[in-house]
Amino acid sequence: MGLLDGKVALVTGAARGIGKAIALRFAAEGADIAFTDLAVNEETAAEIAALGHRAKSYASNAADFEATQAVVDEILKDFGRIDILVNNAGITRDGLVMRMSEQQWDMVIDVNMKSAFNFLHAVVPVMARQKGGSIINMASIAGQTGNPGQVNYSASKAGLIAMAKSVAKEMGPRGIRANAIAPGYILSEMTEALPQAVKDEFIKLIPMKRGGTVDEVASVALFLASDLSSFVSGQVIAVNGAMYC
Repeated sequence: MGLLDGKVALVTGAARGIGKAIALRFAAEGADIAFTDLAVNEETAAEIAALGHRAKSYASNAADFEATQAVVDEILKDFGRIDILVNNAGITRDGLVMRMSEQQWDMVIDVNMKSAFNFLHAVVPVMARQKGGSIINMASIAGQTGNPGQVNYSASKAGLIAMAKSVAKEMGPRGIRANAIAPGYILSEMTEALPQAVKDEFIKLIPMKRGGTVDEVASVALFLASDLSSFVSGQVIAVNGAMYC
């Protein structure tokens, strides 16, 4: 018996990184997985399906309101229900605020925050009809503390925290829980591209003296998705090795 037996999870931006780790962990615990990214990713779908549960990849521009509704309708046609939503799609377009272009701001807000609204708008009514569901917004330590050169990213991730808290209050009477996860320095494809000097500075700030792994973030997502957290809603769980606490 898995913690998510009989559940259907929708994970956005799950072709790689944290999103992929979450999708794999959920499937290992019994969930069927629908996941989105900019393009269909059959390789990741096959990797998830190899765990013995249904998995399907969907191409989606998460920042497009109508396209999001269309892909959710397609997922419902294929899977019949959605029990778990993980708003994970995200990008960075860094720069100091005085040099940041309007395009850099708009792109990050659209992909990181507006996409989450789009999926909430499409999925929450489904969960309300089912009288239950778990929503997880993938925020960031940057959304809690701010980060130089990331005013757009930090704002978008702070927005995801506020959205989770608001949805938790709105939809609690319908049995829907909403929470956020705020990872710190996590070893992934995105952070691997950072200069070594920057990575070394991050490690100095972490009392545990290492970066986290995508699997460690996925474990927290599993807790929030499952009935282990049945009375946990409107919360932010930091996964940062006590980097800021």
